[in-house]
Amino acid sequence: MTIGALALDSDALAACYIVACVLFIFGVRQGTHPTTARRGNWIAALGMAIAVGATLATDVIGNWPLIATGLIIGSALGIVTSMRVQMTAMPQLVALYNGLGGGAVALIAWSEFRHGGEVFGLEAFIPILFSTVIGSVSFWGSNIAFGKLQGLISGAPVKLPGQQVINALLLLGIVAMCIVLAVDNESPSEALYIGVLIASAALGLMVVLPIGGADMPVVISLLNAFTGLAAAGAGFALDNIALIVAGTLVGSSGTILTLEMAHAMNRSVGNILFAGFGGAPVSGSSSEDRPHTSIGAQDAAIMLAYADSVVIVPGYGLAVAQAQHAIKEMADALVRRGVNVRYAIHPVAGRMPGHMNVLLAEADVEYEDLVEMDDINPDLPQTDVAVVVGANDVTNPAAKNDPNSPIAGMPIIEVDEAHQVIVIKRSLSPGFAGIDNDLFYEEKTSMLFADAKAAANDIASEIDEL
Repeated sequence: MTIGALALDSDALAACYIVACVLFIFGVRQGTHPTTARRGNWIAALGMAIAVGATLATDVIGNWPLIATGLIIGSALGIVTSMRVQMTAMPQLVALYNGLGGGAVALIAWSEFRHGGEVFGLEAFIPILFSTVIGSVSFWGSNIAFGKLQGLISGAPVKLPGQQVINALLLLGIVAMCIVLAVDNESPSEALYIGVLIASAALGLMVVLPIGGADMPVVISLLNAFTGLAAAGAGFALDNIALIVAGTLVGSSGTILTLEMAHAMNRSVGNILFAGFGGAPVSGSSSEDRPHTSIGAQDAAIMLAYADSVVIVPGYGLAVAQAQHAIKEMADALVRRGVNVRYAIHPVAGRMPGHMNVLLAEADVEYEDLVEMDDINPDLPQTDVAVVVGANDVTNPAAKNDPNSPIAGMPIIEVDEAHQVIVIKRSLSPGFAGIDNDLFYEEKTSMLFADAKAAANDIASEIDEL
């Protein structure tokens, strides 16, 4: 059957989708290295343009004004928002975009339900129900993640009495309603279907609200995987190869990343989802009662300039201060003096996967100078000075020394093993996990209380004057 310019079962349409899928896969592969990531984005975008163009060519008669309006509004919002967003707000933008994807899939599933005819084949109806549930969960859960990261909602876990029981009942109710709809697929109830949408929305809210802000990077990755799987389900319902492949790529990569991040925190995904912590200080000794050593930029410059090896550990504070370029200038000043400078990257530093890598790449830091946690830790005992820039939880020795700590067992960058430690931070306030950092009070640690960008600029100037 021919509809519009292309037949739904034509070789030309299939060829377009195959080309798009190849470009998707190649684009993802290019995205695994900072030097090729930009090219990978363009390649994947070209694949998406081909897939969208081929899809529009199959059935657009009478719909051009609506389609054009949607493309113009969506493109304008996407371009303006992406150009204006600060790097510190990139994680919440990712969460917001991911939620929009999940919501779009849920709406597509609802549209297919309404216009699919009086009788649904299970091969199409089951993917519709799957996309409805997962897409709705992803949309509402991503909105909560956005709110927590943006500060619109407290980063602390929000738990109701019997939270897990409520979640379990919601899940069982959703499954039961989906089974009823699938059994009665000859005349499914739209009211019951809307009930599935509402219950899925409630589940998305109730699952993410109890998760602490410290775990938001993992949650974003998990919800991203959900959106991909929902899109793949919609692809099966629509018999759209490109959507199936794209959704599967997003779902599988998001799942792998979620598992890797959970492993980096020495926690299971279940523990992250159901044992949330973070966002509020844990009771215990006050940081103000614990002795610490403070220094200025000049003392820090002397320590660094006469070191043989320096390891810089970036964290979210670096992003807040937009200090990546200043840190690079400080590192360049050290390199000119013959100091070996490297950057230690923790898998969950910042507010999203790869946050620190993106920031440092923006400052033209060589990729070879970025060293992963497992590779840098063995070298830290031979490192003269470790410089912690805004990183908190990922350098906290309590993870390995205090079995009662909420982050006990979490792999950290072991800067406490270096000969000397300089921490650049505005105050002694706890990190996003809401717990005090024992590193601040160790004898070898010197605290430089200042804005990271200003401190790095001052240190670089002092180094050049030595």
